[in-house]
Amino acid sequence: MNAKTSTTTTMTTEPPLMPPMPSALTFKLVARCSTTKARAATLVLPHGPVQLPLFMPVATQASLKGLTPEQLEETGCRLCLNNTYHLGLKPGQEVLDSIGGAHKLQGWKHNLLTDSGGFQMVSLLELATITEEGVRFLSPHDGSPMLLTPEHSISLQNTIGSDIIMQLDDVLVTTSPDAARMREAMLRSIRWLDRCIAAHAKPESQNLFCIIQGGLDLDMRRECCAAMAARGTPGIAIGGLSGGEAKADYCRVVDTCTGQLPENKPRYVMGIGYPEDLVVSVALGADMFDCVWPTRTARFGNAVTGKGVLNLRHARYADDLGPIEEGCGSGVDEGGEAGDCGG
Repeated sequence: MNAKTSTTTTMTTEPPLMPPMPSALTFKLVARCSTTKARAATLVLPHGPVQLPLFMPVATQASLKGLTPEQLEETGCRLCLNNTYHLGLKPGQEVLDSIGGAHKLQGWKHNLLTDSGGFQMVSLLELATITEEGVRFLSPHDGSPMLLTPEHSISLQNTIGSDIIMQLDDVLVTTSPDAARMREAMLRSIRWLDRCIAAHAKPESQNLFCIIQGGLDLDMRRECCAAMAARGTPGIAIGGLSGGEAKADYCRVVDTCTGQLPENKPRYVMGIGYPEDLVVSVALGADMFDCVWPTRTARFGNAVTGKGVLNLRHARYADDLGPIEEGCGSGVDEGGEAGDCGG
């Protein structure tokens, strides 16, 4: 990661005095595992209920590659993810406002979650500088200097109209050896959360989630959990993972965070999509996940089955007329002659 930062004086994480945030969701626990921290719940959002635990597919530019909204609905999906950074560039905030938001743009009548846009700018753009004001970067279109602040991120997400919106956070990969920079990112994320809360114009219809940072340092994670939970956002995300850390370190961070967070709010681990990681994360007490891996894997000619990933472009399947998976009931082995892959 080539993003540069400016230093700031360390500030306390003590929560400011503020009234509880309005919430546009209800969260009801319906079952708990007797041997792990896994739980089942119903999350009711402005565009309908969703059952947790839940994986959210990523429709980056208000379109899930390879599927129509109707096909996505047929999979049972009731909450998918859009990307604030990409929608802010194209079609842009003015067009989104004239259309009436991203639900209308993509013909999707169910729930949407948007990320803040900060991760894309830091990870995808070479010349990004993080300051207390926000993230400075060069436009990928014309090279002009641009700035994303917590206030601008929230304004974009208010225009998009997503049911769940994310704070702008200072993202740093967990494998960074710079402990001072990691602490700076954690503290700045807390300060930026306060700015996001103040800028949020639609708390009665959009749910703002905070994002826990702190790298692999469990004490920093605990400190961030306490400070952010005190702000009373409707939901809480665990960020900064999937950055190349060891699985054992990942598990320790998720386990530590879920142990600190309130029981009566949804917990979202960002950027997680491998099937085995989902199972482990649910057992550690997390509820929500997103990743581009399933759709990207499919575009590369692979099918995710109950027995693992199937490379459909392998020569061994050239004359194989059987279904991708027997009895899956999802259209790939129904509705056609023998050997017809259906949808």
